[in-house]
Amino acid sequence: MQLFLVLAVAASAVAAIIDWRTREIPNWLSLGALAIAPALHIALGAARSGAWAGLQQGGWSVVGALACGLVPFAFWRSGAFGGGDVKMMAAVGALLLPLDGIEAELYALIACALIAPARLAWEGKLFKVLGNVLTLMLNPLRPAAKRKKIAPEAMTELRFGPAIFAGAALCALVHWRG
Repeated sequence: MQLFLVLAVAASAVAAIIDWRTREIPNWLSLGALAIAPALHIALGAARSGAWAGLQQGGWSVVGALACGLVPFAFWRSGAFGGGDVKMMAAVGALLLPLDGIEAELYALIACALIAPARLAWEGKLFKVLGNVLTLMLNPLRPAAKRKKIAPEAMTELRFGPAIFAGAALCALVHWRG
């Protein structure tokens, strides 16, 4: 498991740096990790415990990707996340398997929840953004004709890549057995 913790932290660290600089997480990184994770789980699981165990590990890797991609996908559908965030979080889930992946995702969301309000308050946008969040949450409950527009002047970008890294790193610290 330590190898997968290291890979998740390394991939998310690279994603955080690139996201911070360019405002996007490249497909070669997120999709590469997403593709390699199940194959590596299958290979290492088969080498350690046999072919069937390897296939099970590969299956859990796919489940981890789906489980960890679900919440970011919902945020992406509402326009709150970018596609790279969804793919990178799914890759972390594929590397760490469902339970540890969801734990890393929870840590990432908590990190973002702590950083975002402080940054928005610093920029003087906190209350306008909170109004947008309320609008986004209530719009699905309203009839289509009565849905409100969000305030474009209160829109802001927060890079989620660094939060993914923080979540993966904290998960690695919690689960490291040296």
